[in-house]
Amino acid sequence: MNTSIKLSEEQLISLLLKKDEKGFNYLYDNYAAALFGVITRMVSSKEYADEIMQDVFVKIWKNIAQFDPEKGRLYTWMLNLARNTSIDYLRSKGFQNEQKNQSIPESVNDSEHYSIISDVDNIGVKNILLQLRPEWRELIDLAYYKGYTQQEIAERLDIPIGTIKTRTRNALIELKKLLKDHQ
Repeated sequence: MNTSIKLSEEQLISLLLKKDEKGFNYLYDNYAAALFGVITRMVSSKEYADEIMQDVFVKIWKNIAQFDPEKGRLYTWMLNLARNTSIDYLRSKGFQNEQKNQSIPESVNDSEHYSIISDVDNIGVKNILLQLRPEWRELIDLAYYKGYTQQEIAERLDIPIGTIKTRTRNALIELKKLLKDHQ
């Protein structure tokens, strides 16, 4: 499909609901890099990220009828699908067992190497996140990009769980406001 053609969100959803291959191709061409960026920020291995990416696109294809435009944008729904699939993968017993059997890498935190955010900023997400308070931005990063639970964040930052919940709620309210202003 010619990627120079710009489809509206409604047109793309319509094509996907009809299981039109052109819609899937457009979806992949225009959103794969952004979704892969989110996945690779959470999963430190390109091999795992590729596997999760494939799973995410299959889920989008099979579950597009579950998308509700009244609840948010398609891009947000797909990001949540990618995030949740990554978290499920990281918490799976197979992955946990495999991690126990691996040798320690020379570089302990090599996730930056795979952090591919080439197209994620086409809607200005990076700039919007930069507008948040640093402590809120850190919470969003840990929860949504790295897959930590609120309890894990509280333990990691040595902050009471109630404070984490309040800050996360405030961060999401502010983020929602900033995203509305951006539209």
